[in-house]
Amino acid sequence: MEALTSTFVDAFRRDGAVCVRGAFSPAEVALVEGGIERNLADPSERALVASRPDDPGRFFEDFCNWSRIPEYEGFVRSSPAAEIAGRLMASRQVRLFHDHVLVKEPGTRQPTPWHQDQPYYNVDGSQACSMWMPVDPVDRASTLEFVAGSHRGPWLMPRTFMDNEAKWFPEGSLVELPDIESDRGGYDILGWALEPGDAVFFHMLALHAAGGVTRRRRAFSVRFLGDDARHAPRTWRTSPDFPGLIDELPAGVPMDHPLFPVLWERATASAPA
Repeated sequence: MEALTSTFVDAFRRDGAVCVRGAFSPAEVALVEGGIERNLADPSERALVASRPDDPGRFFEDFCNWSRIPEYEGFVRSSPAAEIAGRLMASRQVRLFHDHVLVKEPGTRQPTPWHQDQPYYNVDGSQACSMWMPVDPVDRASTLEFVAGSHRGPWLMPRTFMDNEAKWFPEGSLVELPDIESDRGGYDILGWALEPGDAVFFHMLALHAAGGVTRRRRAFSVRFLGDDARHAPRTWRTSPDFPGLIDELPAGVPMDHPLFPVLWERATASAPA
Protein backbone atom coordinates (compact mmCIF):
# COMPACT_ATOMS: atom_id res chain seq x y z
CA MET A 1 0.00 0.00 0.00
CA GLU A 2 1.17 3.51 -0.72
CA ALA A 3 2.25 5.24 2.46
CA LEU A 4 -0.64 7.32 3.73
CA THR A 5 1.32 10.53 3.94
CA SER A 6 0.11 13.99 4.84
CA THR A 7 -0.28 14.56 1.09
CA PHE A 8 -3.22 12.11 1.04
CA VAL A 9 -4.79 13.70 4.10
CA ASP A 10 -4.40 17.18 2.64
CA ALA A 11 -5.90 16.03 -0.68
CA PHE A 12 -8.85 14.44 1.11
CA ARG A 13 -9.51 17.66 3.01
CA ARG A 14 -9.15 19.77 -0.13
CA ASP A 15 -10.87 17.60 -2.74
CA GLY A 16 -13.03 15.21 -0.73
CA ALA A 17 -11.70 12.18 -2.61
CA VAL A 18 -8.36 10.37 -2.96
CA CYS A 19 -7.14 7.26 -4.77
CA VAL A 20 -4.97 4.87 -2.74
CA ARG A 21 -3.05 2.53 -5.03
CA GLY A 22 -2.42 -0.97 -3.69
CA ALA A 23 -4.56 -0.34 -0.62
CA PHE A 24 -5.40 -4.04 -0.34
CA SER A 25 -3.46 -7.25 -0.83
CA PRO A 26 -4.41 -9.92 -3.40
CA ALA A 27 -5.72 -12.04 -0.52
CA GLU A 28 -7.96 -9.22 0.68
CA VAL A 29 -9.26 -8.64 -2.84
CA ALA A 30 -9.95 -12.37 -3.21
CA LEU A 31 -11.81 -12.34 0.11
CA VAL A 32 -14.10 -9.54 -1.08
CA GLU A 33 -14.57 -11.21 -4.47
CA GLY A 34 -15.74 -14.38 -2.73
CA GLY A 35 -18.14 -12.34 -0.63
CA ILE A 36 -19.59 -10.62 -3.68
CA GLU A 37 -20.21 -13.94 -5.41
CA ARG A 38 -21.85 -15.30 -2.24
CA ASN A 39 -23.97 -12.14 -2.09
CA LEU A 40 -25.06 -12.47 -5.73
CA ALA A 41 -26.10 -16.08 -5.10
CA ASP A 42 -27.99 -15.15 -1.93
CA PRO A 43 -29.26 -11.54 -2.01
CA SER A 44 -30.73 -9.94 1.09
CA GLU A 45 -34.17 -8.38 1.37
CA ARG A 46 -32.54 -4.99 0.69
CA ALA A 47 -31.19 -6.08 -2.72
CA LEU A 48 -32.38 -4.28 -5.83
CA VAL A 49 -31.78 -4.07 -9.55
CA ALA A 50 -30.99 -0.45 -10.36
CA SER A 51 -31.19 -0.76 -14.13
CA ARG A 52 -34.21 -0.76 -16.43
CA PRO A 53 -35.69 -3.96 -17.90
CA ASP A 54 -34.54 -2.99 -21.40
CA ASP A 55 -30.94 -2.44 -20.29
CA PRO A 56 -28.71 -5.01 -22.04
CA GLY A 57 -26.77 -5.40 -18.80
CA ARG A 58 -27.82 -5.48 -15.15
CA PHE A 59 -26.95 -3.24 -12.22
CA PHE A 60 -27.28 -5.13 -8.92
CA GLU A 61 -26.97 -3.53 -5.49
CA ASP A 62 -27.27 -4.85 -1.95
CA PHE A 63 -26.67 -3.35 1.48
CA CYS A 64 -25.80 -4.23 5.08
CA ASN A 65 -24.62 -7.79 4.64
CA TRP A 66 -21.47 -7.83 6.77
CA SER A 67 -23.09 -9.77 9.61
CA ARG A 68 -24.28 -12.62 7.35
CA ILE A 69 -21.48 -12.84 4.77
CA PRO A 70 -18.28 -13.91 6.55
CA GLU A 71 -16.00 -12.66 3.77
CA TYR A 72 -17.36 -9.13 4.18
CA GLU A 73 -16.99 -9.23 7.95
CA GLY A 74 -13.47 -10.57 7.66
CA PHE A 75 -12.53 -7.76 5.32
CA VAL A 76 -14.05 -4.88 7.30
CA ARG A 77 -12.52 -6.12 10.55
CA SER A 78 -9.05 -7.15 9.36
CA SER A 79 -8.16 -5.02 6.32
CA PRO A 80 -6.55 -1.56 6.63
CA ALA A 81 -9.70 0.11 5.22
CA ALA A 82 -10.96 1.47 8.55
CA GLU A 83 -7.53 2.76 9.53
CA ILE A 84 -7.12 4.55 6.20
CA ALA A 85 -10.56 6.14 6.64
CA GLY A 86 -9.75 7.14 10.21
CA ARG A 87 -6.51 8.82 9.26
CA LEU A 88 -8.13 10.66 6.35
CA MET A 89 -10.97 11.85 8.61
CA ALA A 90 -8.55 12.74 11.43
CA SER A 91 -10.77 10.68 13.72
CA ARG A 92 -9.71 8.95 16.92
CA GLN A 93 -12.19 6.14 16.35
CA VAL A 94 -13.87 4.58 13.31
CA ARG A 95 -17.19 2.75 13.27
CA LEU A 96 -18.69 0.71 10.48
CA PHE A 97 -21.82 2.34 9.10
CA HIS A 98 -22.72 -0.16 6.39
CA ASP A 99 -21.45 -2.14 3.43
CA HIS A 100 -22.73 -1.80 -0.13
CA VAL A 101 -22.07 -4.07 -3.10
CA LEU A 102 -22.47 -2.73 -6.65
CA VAL A 103 -22.23 -5.04 -9.64
CA LYS A 104 -22.63 -3.82 -13.21
CA GLU A 105 -22.72 -6.73 -15.61
CA PRO A 106 -21.18 -6.37 -19.11
CA GLY A 107 -23.05 -3.93 -21.33
CA THR A 108 -24.90 -2.16 -18.53
CA ARG A 109 -25.98 1.26 -19.83
CA GLN A 110 -27.43 2.54 -16.54
CA PRO A 111 -25.20 5.28 -15.14
CA THR A 112 -24.93 6.09 -11.47
CA PRO A 113 -26.15 9.72 -11.50
CA TRP A 114 -24.38 12.56 -9.73
CA HIS A 115 -25.27 12.56 -6.06
CA GLN A 116 -23.99 12.89 -2.51
CA ASP A 117 -24.33 9.91 -0.15
CA GLN A 118 -24.99 11.56 3.19
CA PRO A 119 -28.43 13.09 2.42
CA TYR A 120 -29.79 9.56 1.93
CA TYR A 121 -28.62 8.54 5.40
CA ASN A 122 -29.71 8.86 9.04
CA VAL A 123 -26.41 10.39 10.13
CA ASP A 124 -25.17 13.92 10.80
CA GLY A 125 -21.55 14.92 11.22
CA SER A 126 -18.56 15.90 9.13
CA GLN A 127 -16.36 12.86 9.83
CA ALA A 128 -17.91 10.48 7.33
CA CYS A 129 -15.96 8.53 4.73
CA SER A 130 -16.76 5.95 2.08
CA MET A 131 -14.39 3.45 0.49
CA TRP A 132 -15.01 2.02 -3.00
CA MET A 133 -12.87 -0.87 -4.25
CA PRO A 134 -13.25 -2.92 -7.42
CA VAL A 135 -12.36 -6.58 -7.73
CA ASP A 136 -12.20 -6.20 -11.52
CA PRO A 137 -10.08 -3.73 -13.51
CA VAL A 138 -12.03 -0.49 -14.07
CA ASP A 139 -11.22 1.84 -16.96
CA ARG A 140 -11.49 5.61 -16.72
CA ALA A 141 -14.85 5.70 -18.52
CA SER A 142 -16.46 3.31 -16.00
CA THR A 143 -14.91 4.51 -12.76
CA LEU A 144 -16.27 6.77 -10.04
CA GLU A 145 -15.90 10.48 -10.73
CA PHE A 146 -15.94 13.28 -8.15
CA VAL A 147 -16.42 17.03 -8.17
CA ALA A 148 -13.41 18.25 -6.23
CA GLY A 149 -14.32 20.35 -3.19
CA SER A 150 -18.04 19.51 -3.28
CA HIS A 151 -17.80 17.82 0.14
CA ARG A 152 -17.75 21.28 1.70
CA GLY A 153 -21.44 21.56 0.88
CA PRO A 154 -24.16 22.44 0.63
CA TRP A 155 -26.29 19.34 1.05
CA LEU A 156 -28.07 18.72 -2.27
CA MET A 157 -31.49 17.20 -2.89
CA PRO A 158 -31.31 13.37 -2.95
CA ARG A 159 -33.49 11.80 -5.62
CA THR A 160 -34.19 8.30 -6.90
CA PHE A 161 -31.68 7.35 -9.56
CA MET A 162 -34.06 6.17 -12.28
CA ASP A 163 -37.18 8.30 -11.70
CA ASN A 164 -35.64 11.46 -10.20
CA GLU A 165 -38.18 11.49 -7.37
CA ALA A 166 -37.65 13.32 -4.05
CA LYS A 167 -38.47 10.44 -1.68
CA TRP A 168 -36.29 11.72 1.15
CA PHE A 169 -36.19 15.44 1.93
CA PRO A 170 -39.36 17.34 0.85
CA GLU A 171 -39.27 19.21 -2.47
CA GLY A 172 -37.69 22.63 -2.06
CA SER A 173 -36.05 21.88 1.28
CA LEU A 174 -32.53 21.41 -0.12
CA VAL A 175 -30.54 22.96 -2.95
CA GLU A 176 -31.04 21.21 -6.28
CA LEU A 177 -28.20 19.34 -7.92
CA PRO A 178 -26.56 21.31 -10.74
CA ASP A 179 -26.51 19.84 -14.26
CA ILE A 180 -22.89 18.77 -14.17
CA GLU A 181 -22.96 16.70 -17.34
CA SER A 182 -24.01 19.67 -19.49
CA ASP A 183 -21.07 21.74 -18.22
CA ARG A 184 -18.32 19.27 -17.32
CA GLY A 185 -15.67 21.83 -18.20
CA GLY A 186 -17.02 24.10 -15.48
CA TYR A 187 -16.11 21.64 -12.72
CA ASP A 188 -12.90 20.12 -11.42
CA ILE A 189 -13.77 16.45 -12.02
CA LEU A 190 -11.53 13.75 -10.57
CA GLY A 191 -11.44 10.08 -11.52
CA TRP A 192 -8.97 7.22 -11.74
CA ALA A 193 -8.69 3.99 -13.68
CA LEU A 194 -8.36 1.28 -11.04
CA GLU A 195 -6.87 -2.18 -10.70
CA PRO A 196 -7.89 -4.76 -8.08
CA GLY A 197 -6.25 -3.68 -4.84
CA ASP A 198 -6.71 0.03 -5.56
CA ALA A 199 -9.45 1.96 -3.78
CA VAL A 200 -10.94 5.41 -3.64
CA PHE A 201 -11.84 7.01 -0.32
CA PHE A 202 -14.25 9.91 -0.35
CA HIS A 203 -16.27 12.13 1.94
CA MET A 204 -19.96 11.23 2.11
CA LEU A 205 -20.85 14.72 0.83
CA ALA A 206 -18.54 14.53 -2.19
CA LEU A 207 -20.56 14.68 -5.40
CA HIS A 208 -19.86 11.55 -7.40
CA ALA A 209 -21.16 9.55 -10.35
CA ALA A 210 -20.23 6.65 -12.63
CA GLY A 211 -21.04 5.66 -16.18
CA GLY A 212 -22.15 2.43 -17.77
CA VAL A 213 -19.72 -0.41 -18.45
CA THR A 214 -18.56 -2.57 -21.31
CA ARG A 215 -17.09 -5.30 -19.12
CA ARG A 216 -18.10 -6.65 -15.73
CA ARG A 217 -17.50 -4.27 -12.83
CA ARG A 218 -17.87 -5.73 -9.34
CA ALA A 219 -17.25 -3.22 -6.58
CA PHE A 220 -17.54 -3.23 -2.81
CA SER A 221 -18.08 -0.09 -0.78
CA VAL A 222 -17.81 0.39 2.97
CA ARG A 223 -19.09 3.49 4.80
CA PHE A 224 -17.22 4.61 7.89
CA LEU A 225 -18.19 7.01 10.69
CA GLY A 226 -15.82 9.12 12.75
CA ASP A 227 -15.90 10.85 16.12
CA ASP A 228 -18.53 13.49 15.39
CA ALA A 229 -21.11 11.21 13.70
CA ARG A 230 -24.51 11.40 15.36
CA HIS A 231 -27.80 9.58 14.86
CA ALA A 232 -30.20 11.71 12.81
CA PRO A 233 -33.53 9.84 12.59
CA ARG A 234 -35.66 10.78 9.59
CA THR A 235 -39.41 10.72 9.18
CA TRP A 236 -38.91 8.81 5.93
CA ARG A 237 -37.21 5.55 4.99
CA THR A 238 -33.49 6.13 4.56
CA SER A 239 -31.29 4.25 2.11
CA PRO A 240 -30.42 1.90 3.66
CA ASP A 241 -32.97 1.88 6.44
CA PHE A 242 -32.43 0.58 9.97
CA PRO A 243 -35.90 -0.42 11.24
CA GLY A 244 -36.44 0.13 14.96
CA LEU A 245 -33.16 1.95 15.49
CA ILE A 246 -34.91 5.06 16.85
CA ASP A 247 -36.24 2.93 19.71
CA GLU A 248 -32.69 1.99 20.73
CA LEU A 249 -30.64 5.04 19.74
CA PRO A 250 -32.04 8.53 20.45
CA ALA A 251 -31.52 11.42 18.09
CA GLY A 252 -28.27 13.33 18.46
CA VAL A 253 -26.23 10.62 20.19
CA PRO A 254 -23.12 8.81 18.86
CA MET A 255 -23.75 5.70 16.76
CA ASP A 256 -22.88 3.42 19.68
CA HIS A 257 -24.84 0.32 18.71
CA PRO A 258 -24.02 -3.29 17.75
CA LEU A 259 -25.07 -2.50 14.16
CA PHE A 260 -22.13 -0.09 13.96
CA PRO A 261 -19.12 -1.78 15.57
CA VAL A 262 -15.86 0.02 16.25
CA LEU A 263 -13.32 -1.15 13.68
CA TRP A 264 -10.29 0.97 14.50
CA GLU A 265 -9.03 3.27 17.22
CA ARG A 266 -6.00 5.51 17.09
CA ALA A 267 -3.25 4.33 19.40
CA THR A 268 -2.52 6.68 22.27
CA ALA A 269 0.94 7.31 23.61
CA SER A 270 1.69 5.46 26.82
CA ALA A 271 1.99 7.54 29.95
CA PRO A 272 5.55 7.92 31.26
CA ALA A 273 6.51 5.39 33.90
